[in-house]
Amino acid sequence: MTDATADAAAGVVAEAGRLGRTVATAESLTAGLVASTLAGVPGASTVLQGGIVAYQLSAKQHLLGVDAELLARAGAVDPRVAAAMADGARTALDADLGVATTGVAGPSAHGGKPVGTVFTAISTATSTTTFEHHFSGDRAAIRQAACDAALTELFDKLSRGTNGESGQL
Repeated sequence: MTDATADAAAGVVAEAGRLGRTVATAESLTAGLVASTLAGVPGASTVLQGGIVAYQLSAKQHLLGVDAELLARAGAVDPRVAAAMADGARTALDADLGVATTGVAGPSAHGGKPVGTVFTAISTATSTTTFEHHFSGDRAAIRQAACDAALTELFDKLSRGTNGESGQL
């Protein structure tokens, strides 16, 4: 884990704790790395509701509620799938925020998407935002980069996404 990853994870735990918010993860290519990184931060038990590793399409559909037609049309590596995964984790685990990762870690392209293509998403009760990334490196590097991106985006949402004193996300 890089210092930036550790800092982002610590920032998520601190800021979510300060705001009284909870987090849930939905992970495909990172296979639990985001949840594990958060859980490594002291105090994580106050904010981390849990995580769902949904590697296969059937798991995305049945555990996270991702629409079967969307999966059939778009495949797993798509911003709409990332958004649905984040929404599904947030709902399934009764959290304030959901964060999701889906993408191609390699070594081969998947569903017409090149290695390094990653979509992440952050979901709240009022909105869901997706992000597109193109990382390079081997499987481990791409998975770590996806984890780093998701944690950074989540921290940014928590630190900048509040609505004045109400703390609304």
